[in-house]
Amino acid sequence: MQGAFHLLSPTLSYMPTKKKNSAPKQDPLKGHRDTCPTPKGMLLAVGGHENKGETPERGSNQDKNRNFAPEAILRRFCEELKGNDPLVLVLPIASTEPKEAAEDYLEVFPRLGIKRVQVLDVREREDASSEATLDLINEATGFYFTGGDQLRLTGLLGGTKMLIRLKERYTYDEILIGGTSAGASALSTPMIYQGLNDAGFRKGEISITTGLQFMHDVAIDTHFIARGRIARMAQIIATNPSCLGLGLEEDTAILVRNGYDVEVIGSGLVTILEADECTRNNIYEINPDTPFTIRDLRLHFLSAGENYQLPIPPELHL
Repeated sequence: MQGAFHLLSPTLSYMPTKKKNSAPKQDPLKGHRDTCPTPKGMLLAVGGHENKGETPERGSNQDKNRNFAPEAILRRFCEELKGNDPLVLVLPIASTEPKEAAEDYLEVFPRLGIKRVQVLDVREREDASSEATLDLINEATGFYFTGGDQLRLTGLLGGTKMLIRLKERYTYDEILIGGTSAGASALSTPMIYQGLNDAGFRKGEISITTGLQFMHDVAIDTHFIARGRIARMAQIIATNPSCLGLGLEEDTAILVRNGYDVEVIGSGLVTILEADECTRNNIYEINPDTPFTIRDLRLHFLSAGENYQLPIPPELHL
């Protein structure tokens, strides 16, 4: 006998009548408000190639850009640090060449007035749960993830004591967590980890996974305009239109306070894609390697000084 497929209709389903409850109505978000306080920490997500000196970065759009200011993003990172003598940890974990990835920051942060700068590298997962690592995580005020491969970050740090402690401190302490390129892409969930720059208009060309989850329902992509990545971002949010797309251009960053208040800094543009009110989306109907459709996206281009609020209730930020 073949199995039957049943559709339940509300007109055919009845529940016994319950007596009216005179008890006060419970707040459905109370548990979230108790367990998910607004974070005291801040995030700085950078689109890559942030300027590190007077000379514009090679291959960037900084040389003819009147909005260009030397070291603007890294200077702001230093200005936002709390404490009289803050410790900054440079985290080249995403890179296969950690020494080279960290060396520019070891030079520029002291030049900007930070006296204590150390490199904290993790090559094996066990290193991310060592006592020495946790001591540094507890002491530092600023953290800066370099570029590289964001999948290295999630693969090495996911579930470790280091990441758990860093999230605790982000929630309860006035710390600043920065990341550039891969280090920025990994801050959010979902996280793009594979896909060619000019790919994305065919279903299945982009791979996503869970990021480090400092922001939820937000996808961050970097080098956004320089590498033509808008189609791949559109596909990501088509898979779940409640997700917001943040495309960060090079030498451009967002500073996030309270888990959702965004300020744009740097010389380029931040591209924001909103799909929660899209009217047509066929990503779930088509076969792989087929172009997808999504209608009525909202698109914003924001330059330095602009503000934006992520559509995330503060009590649900974690």
